[in-house]
Amino acid sequence: MKVLRHLPGGTQDIIYSVAGILVSAFALKRLLIPNHFFDGGVTGVSLLINELYHEKHHTDIIAWVIVVLNIPFIIVGGFHVNKKFALKTLACVVGLGLCLTYMANVPLTEDKLLASLFGGLFMGVGIGLAMRGGCSIDGIEVLALYTLKHSSFTISEIILGLNIVIFTIAAIVLGPETALYSVLTYYVASRAIDYVIEGLEEYTGVTIISEKSEEIKEKLVLKLGRGITVYKGERGFLKHSFDVSEPCDIVFTIVTRLEVRRLKNMVHSIDPKAFMFTNTIKEAAGGVLKHRKAH
Repeated sequence: MKVLRHLPGGTQDIIYSVAGILVSAFALKRLLIPNHFFDGGVTGVSLLINELYHEKHHTDIIAWVIVVLNIPFIIVGGFHVNKKFALKTLACVVGLGLCLTYMANVPLTEDKLLASLFGGLFMGVGIGLAMRGGCSIDGIEVLALYTLKHSSFTISEIILGLNIVIFTIAAIVLGPETALYSVLTYYVASRAIDYVIEGLEEYTGVTIISEKSEEIKEKLVLKLGRGITVYKGERGFLKHSFDVSEPCDIVFTIVTRLEVRRLKNMVHSIDPKAFMFTNTIKEAAGGVLKHRKAH
């Protein structure tokens, strides 16, 4: 991926999208379909329909189903995201359909656990790469964005609710064992998507409250090279001395996930009693952040 950062943005998008299509098709044709497992979202519905059709007619229609089921969401994406996104997503979905049509449906393994884990891994990597390319292989997130504007639920709650329905139907129609393996596949896929999109350098916000804040601020800026923001607060208010408090500086900084342990060790070496808490930062830009390495 380091090589890709030197390429024009449009070329990067094409490479990511093509790679996402190929990896997703591999996951479907070599791991999930032969072992009768499912994923979440539109892909999961497509796999369920294909499985039911295959039982009666002994042929796969997965390519057609994925394309047809995604078209309504692509149209919605054109209105609620933008037309460029919709066209790129349409190209990706059609490309996936073509790969599924011509790629051999030969199982890579018949071990159910391996098929579930690695099917989810490759599916997640494929979807994540496509999203890095600026498109979507699965339309469920577009549906979630649309539903979000017309309800009080969060996107995560909407996606979870839709997937519960999918896996419940799978459990009723194909049995609980298949449904449980499919839930495992979905979980692994969702984790893989997060890692592909966010990378190992996902940012983490760290808040530090300490009586030795001056020394901590100096180390953060001069040793770690991080930008900081200082809030004015008060510390104290303990149970047995509630009326006793003193002004303090509350230090906030943003580091990568790989730097969190180093920062904690540094703060504890200065003040073992320092209070710290962290929270995940999904996106950060500007200021004096260290530039994240381009993927």
